[in-house]
Amino acid sequence: MSTIVEQAGAAAEAAAPERMLRPPSYWPFVVPALVTVLAVIIFPWLFTIWMSFQEWKVGAPTTFVGLSNYLRLPADPRFVEAVGHTLSYTALSVLLPLVLGTFAAVLFHARFPGRGLLRALFIMPMMATPVAIALVWTMMFHPQLGILNYLLSLVGLPPQLWVFHPGTVIPSLVLVETWQWTPLVMLIVLGGIASLPTEPYESAQIDGASTWQMFRYITLPLIMPFLFIAAMIRAIDAIKSFDIIFAITQGGPGSASETINLYLYSVAFVYYDLGYASAIAVVFFALIVALTALLLVLRRRAQWNALGSDT
Repeated sequence: MSTIVEQAGAAAEAAAPERMLRPPSYWPFVVPALVTVLAVIIFPWLFTIWMSFQEWKVGAPTTFVGLSNYLRLPADPRFVEAVGHTLSYTALSVLLPLVLGTFAAVLFHARFPGRGLLRALFIMPMMATPVAIALVWTMMFHPQLGILNYLLSLVGLPPQLWVFHPGTVIPSLVLVETWQWTPLVMLIVLGGIASLPTEPYESAQIDGASTWQMFRYITLPLIMPFLFIAAMIRAIDAIKSFDIIFAITQGGPGSASETINLYLYSVAFVYYDLGYASAIAVVFFALIVALTALLLVLRRRAQWNALGSDT
């Protein structure tokens, strides 16, 4: 009996190194993720690219047209106008929250009574749903009944048409975007300020530097990477903004606030030109990737400049 046990133990010891050298199999965990990525991301994009080379309207067979849909874009005045609206809307929706969010971060970083409560109140707009925000601001923008024109009348300014005039519709929509997403920028920048070392500020105070000089020459260069992260998040979100604009103006008046996203929606689901809409989607995606790459390059250069100045 002991001989059998000893033989079994020896066999187990001989097989143990072989089991230890055998790599574990991760495929049961990887395959579901790969299938999900292929089904949800890869296949839809490949299908969209394929559709962009077709002339396909709902109810009609597909016809291969090559690059005709892409060549049609520069000659489409409505698409060119939508690109201009998108770029201006994105630029303002990034710049204003960055400036106001940085100011709010510096303000809320200081210690004062009720700071926690005011922080909580300040971040509440970013928690609301876009449609609810659009409905509230639509009532506020009303030329006769809106509270914004009432506030202007209190300081002696004439009433405005806000989203009901082509010249003011984009700035008015940017006002909504700024109100909702400035708290996000504030949180990102506030985290950056909280992580800064205190030694440079102590040295600056000893040298007699003012508050503005400490912000200009210490705080701002050190939080620049955080500002680029906030700008990247805001740019990607603003360039593909749809719900706020659609709920407030539907791209109007006329097409004065029609961005690429809204024009893509109209081409696909109003005119049912799926081939042309797919070409717009591909170009739109390329624009987002190019903008993101530009911000990443600028962030890397800013980081290298900061490191060079430290050395």
